[in-house]
Amino acid sequence: MANKLIKAAEKSIAILRNLPDQETSRLAEDGPQCEDVLRPVFMGCATRNTKVTAISLGSLQRLIALQAVPQSAVPAMISTMNECMSQGVDIQLRILQTLLSLITNFPAIHGPLLGDALLLCFKMQESRIAVVSSTAAATLRQLVMFIIDKVVDDDRRDNLQPNEFTEIALPDGTHQNLGPSALDAYSVVEDLCLLANSEKPHFLKLGSLPKTFALELIESVLTNYHDLFRHHTELLVLLQHHLCPLLLKLMSDKPLFPLTLRSTRVVFLLLKQFSSEFITEAEVFLALLVKILGGESESSSSEGLPRPQWMRVLAMEIIRGLCSDAELMRQVWERYDSQGGSRLYGSLVSVLKRLVTEKPALLGVSSQMFGVGVSSHHFEAGSSLSASGYGFDIGTVAGIVANAASATVTNVVGMMGSEHGLNSVGSAMRLQCDDGSIDQLDKADAPPIPESYIYLLGLQCLVSISEGFASLTLPLFNAIVVQRSRAAGENTIRAPPALDVMALPEDQPSTMQLRAVHGMVENGWPGLLAALSFLIATNLSDELFGDILQSYQNLANVAGMLGLVTPRDAFLTSLAKFAIPSRVVSSLDTYVEPPTPRSSNALQEGFNALAGGVPQPPGLSERNMACLKVLVASALFLAGSLGPSWYHVLEALQNAEYVLTAKGQKAPAAKRPNTSNAGPISASRSISISSPSQLAAAGLMQAHHPLLTDVDSDSVQRSIQRLFDSSKNMEDTAFHDFVSALCRLSAEMVDMQSDTGLSLIEVESSESVPALTPSVTTESAHRRRVSGIHLPRTLRTGDFSINKLGAISRLNILRFTSRSPDVAWTVVTGHLLSVLRNKITPHPIRLQASRTLDDILLIVPRSIGSSEERRRIVQRLMLDVLAGQIAPDTLTGNTTTIVEIRKMGLETLHQILQSAGHTLLVGWETIFEMLGSVCEPSFPNVLPGADQSTASSPTLSPQPMKPPPLGYSISGDKGSAVLVRIAFQSLTLVCDALSTFSPEHLRLCISTIGRFGRQADTNIALTAAGSLLWGVSDSIQTRRKDCEEGAEYNALWMLLLLEVLGLCTDPRSEVRVGAIQTLFRTLQLYGATLSLDTWDECIWKVTFPLLDSLTNIMKQLPASSTDSSSALGLTPDASQAWDESKTLALQSMGFILNDFLTSKIMYLESFGKVWDEFVVHIQNSFMFDSAASCTAALRCLEKALKAAGPAPGDMNENVRGMWQRAWTACGDMGQLVLRRNRPSLPGYVAGGVGSAPFDQESLLAFVDVIRSTRALSREREGHEWEIEPLTRLMSILKDSPSYRPDIDTLTPVQFDFRSSHFIGFKTAALETISDIDLTVLGSPSLVMRDLSELLTLSFLGAFDVQNFSGGSVSAVKDTRALRRVTYIGLTKKVMPMLLEIFLRFKEMTDVYSDETLEIVLSAYAVPIKLKYECPAPSKFGCDSPLWKTATTSFLNIVKESTQQLRSFGKDVPDTRVEGIWRQIIDVFRGGISADCIISRSVESKPLEEQEAEEMFDLSLIAALEIDVVPFLADARVPDHVVVQLAKVLYQGSQLYTSEEESLDEVLTTSHSTSESTASTKVVDYVGSTTSLTTLPRERFSYWCLDLLFLICSDLKRDEESLRQRIAALSLPTLIDRCRTTLLTYLADEAFRGSYPFPRAREEELVYVLKKLLSLRLWPGCLWAALSQSPSTYCSEQPGVEANIFSSQLFAESTKRSSKAHLFQLYGPICQIAALPRNLPMAWTGALQPNKWKDGQSPPTANGGRNVKLSLIAEKAGSGDMDELDARKLALSCLEEIGREMGVS
Repeated sequence: MANKLIKAAEKSIAILRNLPDQETSRLAEDGPQCEDVLRPVFMGCATRNTKVTAISLGSLQRLIALQAVPQSAVPAMISTMNECMSQGVDIQLRILQTLLSLITNFPAIHGPLLGDALLLCFKMQESRIAVVSSTAAATLRQLVMFIIDKVVDDDRRDNLQPNEFTEIALPDGTHQNLGPSALDAYSVVEDLCLLANSEKPHFLKLGSLPKTFALELIESVLTNYHDLFRHHTELLVLLQHHLCPLLLKLMSDKPLFPLTLRSTRVVFLLLKQFSSEFITEAEVFLALLVKILGGESESSSSEGLPRPQWMRVLAMEIIRGLCSDAELMRQVWERYDSQGGSRLYGSLVSVLKRLVTEKPALLGVSSQMFGVGVSSHHFEAGSSLSASGYGFDIGTVAGIVANAASATVTNVVGMMGSEHGLNSVGSAMRLQCDDGSIDQLDKADAPPIPESYIYLLGLQCLVSISEGFASLTLPLFNAIVVQRSRAAGENTIRAPPALDVMALPEDQPSTMQLRAVHGMVENGWPGLLAALSFLIATNLSDELFGDILQSYQNLANVAGMLGLVTPRDAFLTSLAKFAIPSRVVSSLDTYVEPPTPRSSNALQEGFNALAGGVPQPPGLSERNMACLKVLVASALFLAGSLGPSWYHVLEALQNAEYVLTAKGQKAPAAKRPNTSNAGPISASRSISISSPSQLAAAGLMQAHHPLLTDVDSDSVQRSIQRLFDSSKNMEDTAFHDFVSALCRLSAEMVDMQSDTGLSLIEVESSESVPALTPSVTTESAHRRRVSGIHLPRTLRTGDFSINKLGAISRLNILRFTSRSPDVAWTVVTGHLLSVLRNKITPHPIRLQASRTLDDILLIVPRSIGSSEERRRIVQRLMLDVLAGQIAPDTLTGNTTTIVEIRKMGLETLHQILQSAGHTLLVGWETIFEMLGSVCEPSFPNVLPGADQSTASSPTLSPQPMKPPPLGYSISGDKGSAVLVRIAFQSLTLVCDALSTFSPEHLRLCISTIGRFGRQADTNIALTAAGSLLWGVSDSIQTRRKDCEEGAEYNALWMLLLLEVLGLCTDPRSEVRVGAIQTLFRTLQLYGATLSLDTWDECIWKVTFPLLDSLTNIMKQLPASSTDSSSALGLTPDASQAWDESKTLALQSMGFILNDFLTSKIMYLESFGKVWDEFVVHIQNSFMFDSAASCTAALRCLEKALKAAGPAPGDMNENVRGMWQRAWTACGDMGQLVLRRNRPSLPGYVAGGVGSAPFDQESLLAFVDVIRSTRALSREREGHEWEIEPLTRLMSILKDSPSYRPDIDTLTPVQFDFRSSHFIGFKTAALETISDIDLTVLGSPSLVMRDLSELLTLSFLGAFDVQNFSGGSVSAVKDTRALRRVTYIGLTKKVMPMLLEIFLRFKEMTDVYSDETLEIVLSAYAVPIKLKYECPAPSKFGCDSPLWKTATTSFLNIVKESTQQLRSFGKDVPDTRVEGIWRQIIDVFRGGISADCIISRSVESKPLEEQEAEEMFDLSLIAALEIDVVPFLADARVPDHVVVQLAKVLYQGSQLYTSEEESLDEVLTTSHSTSESTASTKVVDYVGSTTSLTTLPRERFSYWCLDLLFLICSDLKRDEESLRQRIAALSLPTLIDRCRTTLLTYLADEAFRGSYPFPRAREEELVYVLKKLLSLRLWPGCLWAALSQSPSTYCSEQPGVEANIFSSQLFAESTKRSSKAHLFQLYGPICQIAALPRNLPMAWTGALQPNKWKDGQSPPTANGGRNVKLSLIAEKAGSGDMDELDARKLALSCLEEIGREMGVS
């Protein structure tokens, strides 16, 4: 046998080796080779040798895998394996592997052959050896799956031939044709069902099979191929007729854990996958599961024993799996509940509710749900449902369920402890039927199950149901909302309303789905709410608590989306209760912060530990905050559909804000409990977990549930804020409900905080504006406790609802302005007005309402659209609401509160007018009403006798209009004053919009301004009487000219004038003056446009009544009685103020007459009476009023007389009457002047106004009136007045007793009073001089001589005068200080006048011949010589100094006179020419040699001012060069006069003086030069080290030296003969000046040695050498200068004699050289060049102090040795600088000499 086996094996090996690669499939074909290959395998298996059999089976398995076995060998292989099955375990396992490989590699195995293969597996599955049994079971599962897979492949290919189908009979009696694979699957499944039911199989040749294994195989098939079953009817029939009855029987019989476990798993698959196919069977199974959950006993048990707990758990797991399938639950509802059938869904919810609540003690209670800082072991006494619930008014059912849910927690909390709880780890076990787990399938008995596990499953079922609702509803809801938004054309999706599921299309699948969910929620919400409200209060882990909270949110959202108001509100109610526990708030009311202990000790710490630690303030826990967060999120999601339910949501949010911000503390909500302390474990932890390692293993260290994140106080408050911000996305209806709820909440809270038991009830007014009206109600009916909260007013300073109203109103302002008022405007503004008006409302709340209302109104104008109609509506609404806030008759309560509210309203009005006043189209009458409401009523004038009688016009009605009553408001209320000030600011803005006002609005505006003009605030009254009424007048006049309604606007304008007239007699002077100014300015501006009738009316009703009123009031004024003045409300200066007012009125009237007398007033029919009345007023004022009023009256008359001058010829009669009536009045007034006393007017108070004597002003005015009268009569009559009136006038002026200093201006009356050396003129005297006809021969000279005398008065004739009192000759000396008459004003007036007259008559030879010019020049010389000793030009002003004015005028005269002298020639005598030039040189000497010691005060001035002074002095030098030098050399000017000019320049060029030599000596020393010839004698100088004093005007001295060099040089070539003469006469002086500089330096240098020179000495030396080097003389100039007659030889010198010595010849030649000056100074220059020491170096150029600033340094050379900054200049203003060295300059001079001599 062995040999055969070996041979067969070797042959098989040879066959396999000879096969090409990849061609083993050829062996699968039937043939000899196939038999040879398989023969050793079969022979090896037949040996019964375990090792050989194993090798054989392995080889067979390998051949099968290589597909090297033909199909025909399969039966033999199966038979062989069957024979080997009895061998050992290894062989059996190898057989199972081979069978699996065989069947999977040969899909064509069908029918009995397949059954035989499966039979081998079934037999080995029954093995007692566990590894064989389990492997066989696994192999069977794979084979059964493969059999079913073949059916799937056949269905996919669908390529079976008809002959391949086999007809079979199904259990229901029908027949079906099946393919081979389908028949195999059908047979296997049928036999499994039969074997599980202990029946004989048809396909498998088994006697029996364990039911548990059969059910496991069925479960595997159904789990993986449920879709195949649904497509094969034969398989469904098998399940329905064999499997379902089997399962029902197994679950109904006595429960055995293995069978029941597997049965429930299969039942779950049937319900989940085939509920639509097996409707009845599914109903039966579901009912059975519900029955099991309900704890009902077994129906087949006679004893009625309850089912075991593990069976309930299994049923619960099935239910949990079903609940997680939302679509399945919907189908359950539609099939069994919607039509009123078995109501499986409702029963399931009820069972779940009963289940989770059956053992409350096991689940414990969560202490976090009652807040922190409060006791969790008891409830407040008497805490009932009505007190602890929110009390939603949502229907009877909602109330019952919400109360029941609350009662569940309330009643069981006493039995629950915090040491129990529920979590997903400690309460769970691995029995889930939907995860394919078989961990428990090998158990014969039920494993230990945690007692709380079933409740965890119940919780998960509830969570799954709620999640299913959300998953079914939310996508459809969102799709519908988006569709609606797109259909409406909206870019953004607004908060949508709830869906009306009954209105959706019937044929849409989504409609059926939504209706199903609608029905499920509507019928199941009571049980769901009861279960969830119980569970949320139990001791749940964070994860489970988050799931329950998510369920709350889902159910509330779904109910809201589907329009289920009652369920939605019930869930929100429960959420709010858990979010804000009542005990937290009640504890807050009584909580007192514990004092900080000064020290701690062990005993105290022990007591604290026993008491549970240091108490913390009441607040919300993390879970409370999470509930609040979910409540806010749900409200935000359902914002478009909450409707009236907003009230309760907002109420909860209000209380949440109160708790979160109570007493300024943050609630300690975000802190997680510490798990490491020694106290009780947290409520969110299970008691079965006690160590950190277990916590980590249990997964408790994971992150929080999403709903438990961001639950700190700040995050929650931000989410609340987002809720209010979302109001902008609400539809109008939803927004209306939102704000209405806020208003309702605010009304109730205001009622709670009121001082009385009055309640604020919303009522509908006629305009449908909700208002709050007080009504007496009982506290039980209206005093509400929200969640047990009673908010004491001591803890609140503002109302939550009002605050939020303001915020959302600002956010949604477009709803207020672009929607109907019913949407938001009426509700919000009506409520705010009701709150701020109600007197029982606390002060802070009323102010808050007012502030909120104002904030809303302020942004309304900016949000109004462009539609004019809409703007009108909104503006009317806005102003009406604002009027309700400001109007005093609508406000009651505390005065301070009312004032503050009105103030805020007025400020709002002001801001509205400021920003949008120009856009207002309506409501001006309301604005004026608001503004006028703050004005206090006016009181009668406090001044007695101030009647309003007026003169009446003879041409008008005998009953003219009277001005308004005189008076102003007197109010000591500071609050009213504040209101008036604010309102007046608004009134000022209103007046900016006058152009848009109708006549009626203008009338209201005038009236309102008048009321403000009578207020106690002077500034306001003054502005009202001034600028505002002026603006109204301007607007009226403008519109009167532009429209045809002239009469109406004339009446308005007269109304305005009468309003102003009423203010013209206001007791306050400022207001009075402002009104008078406005009145007359208005008349003056618009008088040209007024008709004659209007003018007549203005004169008789306005102007004359004004004067009468002022006069009548002044009659009653006391003069000095302070007591009486105070009694009348007047200040001590009141009399003077009234006098000033009348003065202003008279002055203003004068301007009116001046402007309109000839154009309007003269043409009045009543002009004669008008003029007579006017003159009478003037006379009365002159005789009885004060000096100021008297003067003003006279000036007024003067203006009128002057205005009559241009009157046309047809008015001659009126003009004649005017001046005749005026002269008559002047005569009468003149008598008073001569009497020097004034009578008292009857009716005046004794000693009052009207007693003062005449003064200069009044007399001057009186004289001007006479002059005007004289001028008018002379113009009209053509002849002059006689001298007698003028003489009379002068006598009046001479006796005037009043004087005043005249520094700044002329004394008004300068008169001739020589007895006391008084010499003066009145102002009119100078005017008279200017009017003199100067064409008369000799008159110009006469006038100029007199003016010259007047010019010197201020310098030579000023004097002091003693004041005198009274007007008598023997006047009593006044005790006041002396007053000085300076004549400065006169001098300032005369100087330009004298210059002007000279310039007019400069061409007249008489002015030069009669010494007039010399007198004029001598007059100007006085201030020029005095210079800084001149008196100040003004006391207070900044006038130019008198010496500057004189210098300017003098230089102008010199410029013109020198030219004229040359042009006159011999017409002017030589003596006068010499005199004129001598005087000119003398004035220049005075200007150049002015006392500069006094000018040292100038050095204290800023550098800019000093430079300006020197630059002004430069004008003297410039005038000498331009206007004097060219004309001074005229032949008629003597030589000594010309030489005098050089001496003046010599003196002016002095830079310094030594201490041994006084300044006066320097300025007055006369040099030794004869008048005809200059001495060339060299003076011996003795050196000295005496200190030098630098003279002040250093730069000016250099300018003088420059001019001296200039006139001696040949630089200018015009008029050479004249310039040669002046050069010859001046050259000796120049050489003397230079020689002195050089020789003094040499003498001092020899004496001083190395001792340095002062800067001025060094610079002077360098400068002189530089000028000498550059100087070029006229040829022969020095020769002429040294001759006896320089003028004779200046132009031409005689020739040189031929017989003279060479030395004389050389001397003669050098004198004729252009460099003769260098030869004259040859000796000093050589000595300087030969000095051994370093000579000075300097920078020379123009002195420019501002050149080096900001810390910069001047340029230096040679390392800075002996280099100084030069202060000299060749030309003023030149910026050139040269570095010069004295030795080099001297050497250069010597070189020039050499070149001149021809030796260099």
